[in-house]
Amino acid sequence: MKSNVELLAPAGDLERLKMAYLYGADACYIGGREFSLRANAKNFSIEEIKEACEFAHKLNKKVYVTVNIVFHNANLEGLEEYLKKLDDCGIDAIIASDVIALTTAKKLGVKFETHLSTQASTLNYGQGLYYKDLGVTRLVLAREASKEDIKRIKEETNLELECFIHGAMCTSISGKCILSNYCTNRDSNRGGCAQICRWIFDMENNHPYSITPKDLNMVPFIKEMIDIGVNSFKVEGRMRSIYYIATVINVYRRIIDKVLSNTLTDSDCKYYLDILNRCANRDSTPQFFDKLPTKEEQYFLGRDEVSNQDFLGLVLDYDEDTHIVTIEERNYFKTGDVVEFFGPNLETYTYEVNKIYDENDEIIDVARHPRMIVKMKVDIKLQKYDMMRLKVFDKGNYL
Repeated sequence: MKSNVELLAPAGDLERLKMAYLYGADACYIGGREFSLRANAKNFSIEEIKEACEFAHKLNKKVYVTVNIVFHNANLEGLEEYLKKLDDCGIDAIIASDVIALTTAKKLGVKFETHLSTQASTLNYGQGLYYKDLGVTRLVLAREASKEDIKRIKEETNLELECFIHGAMCTSISGKCILSNYCTNRDSNRGGCAQICRWIFDMENNHPYSITPKDLNMVPFIKEMIDIGVNSFKVEGRMRSIYYIATVINVYRRIIDKVLSNTLTDSDCKYYLDILNRCANRDSTPQFFDKLPTKEEQYFLGRDEVSNQDFLGLVLDYDEDTHIVTIEERNYFKTGDVVEFFGPNLETYTYEVNKIYDENDEIIDVARHPRMIVKMKVDIKLQKYDMMRLKVFDKGNYL
């Protein structure tokens, strides 16, 4: 089976980028402070993009920068200068959909590759061939692409293909939504999406109604996607937390590696699905890959999106002599709680909280203040940036 498979993570800032690499991402996509669709995100300055590239390349990993707005006349000013700065930073590719961004990069003779954004809504090989002539080396396919679409596009274009495997779906065809612009005058195609499709509408009978698709989750089809020629597996969520990034990337890293080694079991898949569905506050499903979505893949009558407090702490240090772990607490936990530690190099480890010490080595019963420093004795060796979460599942079964 192929080994040239990339796991691509979102990163809203340097902390999340570094966490994504640590937990198994081969590449990250980030937004600069210009020409990027996530206008509400912090995004990266040119200096931070350069730092991200230097950090990634030392690990033999890659950085892609989104230049994916739909350009209006006013947006053209400064585009050439910006692309030159990105090239000087050493980025590996831009992700763009507007022809002006693609052709400008080609005209400048930049060293980085150009990847066609999902904003271009690519669902056929003819479109892929057109963009190939413009110098595009990778197609980021529309989320609505079926298995047959993906296979035919690969056969006809022989380009690298990137597909979303996890995260939010758009209620419209990828890249074609105008709901935000219509309802709020915030242009989703220039970074200002108000996420109208997440709103709850009141109907005449006082029943809540929504047009929200459930999130995407491709766990059951990773092997099949590899077999038909998908090169890059993309996780959505540049504005997600470090816990979300670490959890999702860690799960998909393990799934991909087990697929490539032919060791993935049905029990593994069920357990990983439970972890992923617990990590986010919306249900997830494969959506378009094997069939057209039905009412089962959509929220129509409202939904509950209650964020859990599973993320309990981030490991800061571990003393191998005393077996004392130092943790930055993120959510309330107490003695007697059953938790688990997980990390890039750690098989999930279950632990019952016995004694908790504060940073002054005083015994406390409860860690109740976010970001307080606490200590515990844990016999298994832990590493910096391992995480502690509430234990909810045991090989796919609720406790």
